[in-house]
Amino acid sequence: MGREVTGRADAPGVAGRSRAPGSAVVSRQPMAFDLVIDIENTPGALARVAAAISDAGVNIAAATCIGPGDRAEVHILVPHAEAARHLLAISHLAVTREREVVVVDVEDRPGVLADLTRKIARGGVDLDLVYVATRNRVVFGARDIGALRAALDTA
Repeated sequence: MGREVTGRADAPGVAGRSRAPGSAVVSRQPMAFDLVIDIENTPGALARVAAAISDAGVNIAAATCIGPGDRAEVHILVPHAEAARHLLAISHLAVTREREVVVVDVEDRPGVLADLTRKIARGGVDLDLVYVATRNRVVFGARDIGALRAALDTA
């Protein structure tokens, strides 16, 4: 049986990926950044973060907020870290950490996360961040981003 090619090889920043039918990865997205903002865990705090970014037209492709106590940590996925960081600073919100992450388009079916994380584990990569983004995408972070990319690119 032949291999199915997904994605468009000529699309800027998105390399077409060959995949066996039924595999999890459709394509890897262009560079993206996970920004962490430390906020007070109060009503409206997350709304202020979202408004500071969206009011200037920057799309938040994913977000997660963790913090059962007085403080919370907001992770947001953006394509351009500098613009988001600047907009947050204007609103007196500071980015406490910033890093490049790998974003993978996936099929929406049972077992996809298991397939991807097994593949990453076979590459010897220790994940330290995983969350789901809009449009059937998964965000992965690891200390060794190059090894993470290489593990995902293996057949």
